[in-house]
Amino acid sequence: MTATGRRLAAIFILAALPGWAPQSALAPAGAEAERIALLSWILFMGATAILLIVIAALALAIRGAEPVRRVIGSEGAIRWGGIVFPSVVLTLLLGYGLWLMREAIAAQTPPALRIAVTGEQWWWRVDYQRDGAAPVREANEIRIPVGRAIDFALRSNDVIHSFWVPSLGGKLDMIPGRTNTLRLKAERPGIYRGQCAEYCGGPHALMALEIVAVPEAEFQAWLAAADARNELAEPKVAAGEKLFLSAGCGACHAVRGTQAAGMVGPDLSRVGGRRFLAAATLRNTAENLAGFITDPQVAKPGALMPPFAIFTSEEMDALTAYLGSLR
Repeated sequence: MTATGRRLAAIFILAALPGWAPQSALAPAGAEAERIALLSWILFMGATAILLIVIAALALAIRGAEPVRRVIGSEGAIRWGGIVFPSVVLTLLLGYGLWLMREAIAAQTPPALRIAVTGEQWWWRVDYQRDGAAPVREANEIRIPVGRAIDFALRSNDVIHSFWVPSLGGKLDMIPGRTNTLRLKAERPGIYRGQCAEYCGGPHALMALEIVAVPEAEFQAWLAAADARNELAEPKVAAGEKLFLSAGCGACHAVRGTQAAGMVGPDLSRVGGRRFLAAATLRNTAENLAGFITDPQVAKPGALMPPFAIFTSEEMDALTAYLGSLR
């Protein structure tokens, strides 16, 4: 098996493991997603019925009695079956779809929470807007309160991306130079996987994210904890921080409360608390973190992060211990 084949096999195996969030428009957890799922089922059932009608007509046209074959091949059958029927069906579907989605397209009052999500090659920059305070910056994982409408301000810093979390709603493109707004709401706690739905080059298929919906009180506590400074209780963790800063990691990555203020790569202020690494590509373990730092191309071919194979095993242990402590 080739290296690419092994990577794809690993991804499919991970998808089957417990804890991997579902990514399906047919598993709705929000009002908009429920409407989309209903439309999908109507289309599936309608398409199945039409397919059966076409198969039956084809069978009759080939093996039916001569009078039946003449009727099927007549100009009237073609006019009614090929023009009138699809025109009426498609018009009804369009009208019903617009009526069903009327709540989504109607003007609504702005919600209290606005989250800016910026598409990068190939990860997600996340900024929580706060009144009277600086935004809280995160990456690749988004936490939201259950039962509360959230406006996602979608932007791109390079090429066209598309933000899509099927269980919560439809997708919306992220276009350089403009901001598109998508409103989503999770009706129940859970973890909802999303994906970039517009080909953006390189490891586009490995540009995923997770939305973690939690109760309001838990979300507020998590958001407030962003201003807290991580305590470096263990000597190995303190050594890892010094190594992180001295090796120049802070030129690309930021960690709140330290000298690391890079803007090129994902914010690592709470990387230890995320379930996955590399835009939901790898489970967040010390082993996977070390492997990604040493050679990102193994897990994510085309990633822009350079390899760092300069650390000894002791240094890598300290570095992963430090990053794992950032919560």
